[in-house]
Amino acid sequence: MALQVGIVGLPNVGKSTLFNTLSKATNAQAANFPFCTIDPNIGVIGVPDPRLKVLEEMIVPEKVIPTSIEIVDIAGLVKGASRGEGLGNQFLGNIRATSAIIHVIRCFEDDNVIHVDGSVNPVRDKEIIDTELQLKDLESVDKKLDKLQKAAKTGDRETLKGIEVLKVYKQHLEAGKSARNAPIEEGEERFIEDLSLLTAKPVLYACNVDEASVVNGNKFVDLIREAVKGENAEVVVISAKIESEIALLETEEEQEMFLADLGLTESGMDRLIHGAYKLLDLITYFTAGVKEVRAWTITKGTKAPGAAGVIHTDFEKGFIRSETMAYEDFVKYKSEAACRDAGKFRLEGKDYVVHDGDILHFRFNV
Repeated sequence: MALQVGIVGLPNVGKSTLFNTLSKATNAQAANFPFCTIDPNIGVIGVPDPRLKVLEEMIVPEKVIPTSIEIVDIAGLVKGASRGEGLGNQFLGNIRATSAIIHVIRCFEDDNVIHVDGSVNPVRDKEIIDTELQLKDLESVDKKLDKLQKAAKTGDRETLKGIEVLKVYKQHLEAGKSARNAPIEEGEERFIEDLSLLTAKPVLYACNVDEASVVNGNKFVDLIREAVKGENAEVVVISAKIESEIALLETEEEQEMFLADLGLTESGMDRLIHGAYKLLDLITYFTAGVKEVRAWTITKGTKAPGAAGVIHTDFEKGFIRSETMAYEDFVKYKSEAACRDAGKFRLEGKDYVVHDGDILHFRFNV
């Protein structure tokens, strides 16, 4: 599935440095001044999954392909962006196309790195971004509300219900709260789906810290955690500087030693990607054979035909059944034949809900 995550934040918080590390790209210029990134830089990154390495060692395929995420580095936002200040509307339009938001917040002090507002205050910085996105969403809600109110003269029940729900969103946004937490009933979000509200998107807060704070965080991270505790959001502590150093190491062994010296078991990049997966309720399944071992991303709860459709729409249209093994069973019994003998190889139909780690082979007829 096409998954796109936008990296946002105030200027000079480490977005482009983080993007360069995540995508192992060099095209996002990182410099010590605002608006260094003018156009959104896009990088495609493989999702780290140790199960792929195990399957590679067992099957020895011709190639291994991880599932991927598109990361979009979007120009720094400033106060007044909702009114077109700075890069304003261009920036907000770029966010609208993404599935989720990684909000990078500066949680370190360094006199050599200027701050657009003159001081380090992560909660204030977060609120500046929140306010601009909320104001833009309020503008979208007001436009649709006005349209529905003009159409309400017909007495159509769905239109009247839409007005009722949009008024809830309007009041919520005017109170300085994000759309993702609006007090609506299940199913009522259908009235704002066409608006692609910015604050309705899931958000992951990436607290960019100094090296000394990368393991346990610091006072700035504590402030952010307290500020977002009611948002149902993920918070990840990461050091963009350290991540950029890790990316320069040539081997996996060197990277593991570097992390161990810092007291870490996995990189901030991996934690960030896994956090995005958790945030979006995503899981991974595999197709595995001597030609190719490949990971695929689906939403938790997807049934077998929908999972097949991620590979190709014809697979979903002509779906007959899926031949299924759990990753753990395949590793335990060492082969597909052994899984068959142990009763761990299953034929599943259209109602089968795919589980994380399933190894699938689809039968279809078009």
